[in-house]
Amino acid sequence: MDRTNKSKQKRNRTFRLSNEGKWGILMISPYLIHFIVFIAFTLLASLYFSFSKYDMLNSPEWIGLDNYHKLIQDPVFWKSFWNTIYFTVLFVPTQTILALILAVALNQQLKGLKFYRMAHFIPVISSWTVVLYVADAIFNPRFGLANDILLKLGLQPQQWLNDEKLVIPVLVLVAVWKGIGYMMVIFLAGLQNVPEDLYEAADIEGAGVLKKFRHVTIPLISATTFLVLVLSTITTFQAFEQIYVMTGNSGDITAAGGPNNASMVLMLYLFQQGFAFLKMGYASAIAWVLFIMLFLITLIQVKLQNKWVHYEK
Repeated sequence: MDRTNKSKQKRNRTFRLSNEGKWGILMISPYLIHFIVFIAFTLLASLYFSFSKYDMLNSPEWIGLDNYHKLIQDPVFWKSFWNTIYFTVLFVPTQTILALILAVALNQQLKGLKFYRMAHFIPVISSWTVVLYVADAIFNPRFGLANDILLKLGLQPQQWLNDEKLVIPVLVLVAVWKGIGYMMVIFLAGLQNVPEDLYEAADIEGAGVLKKFRHVTIPLISATTFLVLVLSTITTFQAFEQIYVMTGNSGDITAAGGPNNASMVLMLYLFQQGFAFLKMGYASAIAWVLFIMLFLITLIQVKLQNKWVHYEK
């Protein structure tokens, strides 16, 4: 009898689990449909197009590795490749360090703390169009605030976005200002999870502010720092709207990326090739190179994670 009852219970349990599984699939079906149609299908389609000659007006024509061979010999592609790396090298450490400094400052018990946090977060929720109007008021070579300050200091005014050496540093500066509030909030969350008793123990040992920051704060927010680094890296490889608006001429996509392709990055070059010149097969090849680059960088970051990320036990 006991065996019979146990077998019935197992059958009922299996039946209930199968019903739960069906309901689970039903509940996530909208996301599954979205993933299959708009992500998985488009990924496979772009992979096929990368081996094809396709202009969106005619059927794709299979050409094998020709698009990738063309990429290797394309000087503009390599220019955009190195510009993307340069943008990343400037942007990621700058935003990470400044966001951490702001988070530490705003983690103190100060008057008007909520106002300062809100003020630093406003650029994050503002559209790029609004942010870039402000940036133009600062870096416009004719009436910008930056040149006014240089003139008052007795220095020569700069062309800023029209200077090949200055264009990417200016773009990085604006991008940092736009996104630093978001990273600051992430750091704030990490800082508020650091146990206060560790700081108290450090005070008893006679540790100063810098020692507490180095030996307590930095190790315990290393996981947060890793997250910020990954998110910042992804952001740089997806940079498009800012560069398109700030370096373009009245919305002309073919004029963006100047001067002399000094601000041309991979996402902008991809967009130009695909939607301005209708070379969708070539653009798809650029997209897959960009994906492989980002995947390898993220993989390296994950490999390094176990070496320097401290997890509290």
